[in-house]
Amino acid sequence: MHRRHLLPGLALALLGAATLAGAPTIAREAAPAAKPFASSRVSVVVKGNGPDVILIPGLTASREVWSGTVAAVPGYRYHLVQVSGFAGQSAGANASGAVVEPVAAEIARYIVAAKLRSPAIVGHSMGGTLGMMIASRHPARVGRLMVVDMLPEPASLLGYSAAGVRPLARSLRNIFGGSPGGRRLIEQMMGRYGSGEPGGPKSDPDVVAQATHELALLDLTPELARIKAPFRVVYALPPAGGTTDPARVDRTFRTSYASAKGARLVPIANSGHMIMYDQPAKFRAAMKAFLEG
Repeated sequence: MHRRHLLPGLALALLGAATLAGAPTIAREAAPAAKPFASSRVSVVVKGNGPDVILIPGLTASREVWSGTVAAVPGYRYHLVQVSGFAGQSAGANASGAVVEPVAAEIARYIVAAKLRSPAIVGHSMGGTLGMMIASRHPARVGRLMVVDMLPEPASLLGYSAAGVRPLARSLRNIFGGSPGGRRLIEQMMGRYGSGEPGGPKSDPDVVAQATHELALLDLTPELARIKAPFRVVYALPPAGGTTDPARVDRTFRTSYASAKGARLVPIANSGHMIMYDQPAKFRAAMKAFLEG
């Protein structure tokens, strides 16, 4: 399945709306020897033994997107994050106000609460954004960082800038968030552009709309120089001959990360946005190489 424009397409299609929902509980397996971590923005499940690796899924996705990777790359203690409001989880504190930065702050807090020492962080799509936020704003807490198919300025994949898309974001906020029809359209767009599996648990459309709105207006480029951890960017190149030129995608990623002097870019050919599904063997090899350093 080739889904090149999942997040950017949703970012320009939704760009708006937010409100309401419930409160999740934390699910744990083999919890670290530390005080229990509780949050209404994220939950964490711990699997395996070895060096610590935090896995963060993308917009609308469940932690289950990592299941095949965890099974194929053993020897690590994986901390699988789930964002509240995505993939059937109640929205909790993400039901109101900002989503992206508070979620990043909660994951950074989890690192301290779980007493993790320089864990690796692997984030896909929006999870990559969260990883970059944590690594740039809390550099002492991150041992290494792998961003999967995400740009520091998400709007740039479609040729926009965060500043340039701002007027459109403002005009669409009320359209998508202010009517039952707008809500239905958000749900339809989530099914088309979200990074979860088709037919999987539904995400809260208000949380998704708010997170998408924030991502569309975000530009982490100025923060890249503050990332001190070894940094890898794994990204998908679509098949040649399609509607998207793989050479243009490659240029966009290399230009976007030019200021991250320590970043190593790893393209994976013939893949859509969900690299772990489209090219599982290549993705797992890239993940193993990253973790082994």
